[in-house]
Amino acid sequence: MPLWLGLMSGTSMDAVDAVLVSFSEQDVQIHGTLSLSYPDQLRGRLLNATRNHASPDEIGELGTLVGQHFARAANQLIEQTGIDRSSIQAIGSHGQTIRHQPGGNAPFSLQIGSPAIIAESTGITTVSDFRNRDLAAGGQGAPLVPAFHRWLFASTHETRCILNLGGIANITWLPADPAQAVTGFDTGPANALMDAWCLDQTGRHYDTSGQWAQEGRIHGGLLESMLSDAYFDRAPPKSTGKERFNLDWARTHLQLFDEIPPEDVQRTLLQLTVFTVARQIPEISDRLSVYACGGGTQNPLLMDELRSALGPARLTTTADIGLDPLWVEPVAFGWLAQQAIRGLPGNLPAVTGASGERILGAIYPA
Repeated sequence: MPLWLGLMSGTSMDAVDAVLVSFSEQDVQIHGTLSLSYPDQLRGRLLNATRNHASPDEIGELGTLVGQHFARAANQLIEQTGIDRSSIQAIGSHGQTIRHQPGGNAPFSLQIGSPAIIAESTGITTVSDFRNRDLAAGGQGAPLVPAFHRWLFASTHETRCILNLGGIANITWLPADPAQAVTGFDTGPANALMDAWCLDQTGRHYDTSGQWAQEGRIHGGLLESMLSDAYFDRAPPKSTGKERFNLDWARTHLQLFDEIPPEDVQRTLLQLTVFTVARQIPEISDRLSVYACGGGTQNPLLMDELRSALGPARLTTTADIGLDPLWVEPVAFGWLAQQAIRGLPGNLPAVTGASGERILGAIYPA
């Protein structure tokens, strides 16, 4: 059975996740996983780049360094599994998003991490730059995982909502009726604002298990102010990232109030994620199952609050339908590499707004 290697680093920018995977008819088999953390200095430079604090020289150098880090993750995974690299058909590398601006007169999305370096360092054909063909076709270029969600998770027995809780949250709506369109979009921040505030206030990159947020209280005025952002009421297709939802955005709202205890801010940011997700799910009923994935599934407080906000719907994780919630996105980019190599589309126009289905990704042969 052909093997594919998926590489992913999301908006949380904590590590490169690598997975070795094979696909059969609506089934996934994972043959190995590895998570390779960014060195603190590199992560700090990447965070600065997302804030537009990087020169062309810096962006170029970061592209090389990230490509080397992605290649290191792939090679370490191959060595760890002992699998003959000649059996791996291709690597699918998402790269590291530095800027995502799908609107305006000149839309673009910038992911760095040289695929040429990955192909050269691993000796394996590498597929990368998945977003820009969809953008060229008039789409948002994101989210891209809904096509994979449809392939793996769609069911005629129940309507499902796949909820990805990464730095940014996104949903994929999978109707039980196959005649209905699959839809999806970014709902707004998931972990991105909580992680940024935690780092700023405590020096820790994230709030382990939501323990710090549990010490705080929801600040109603701050929450109401943040919920007034126009993005949350915008109709899909839509996508977003740290260029919009970042620490400066949070401080713009914080300055409207007297000093708020930092743990209360953290608790309020968590509730912002809960409200913006729950309010944008198309239909909540006892017939709906919501399957969460991503790093946010490791935050018990976030999951408990989402469960409460979703009322009669059932909230669990993608583990219940066959895939570990922490590996859904890297597996998806292995699948997107397979689609590209086989000349098959990887986008869903009903999700991104593109004018049609497109083969996604640029191929760098071994």
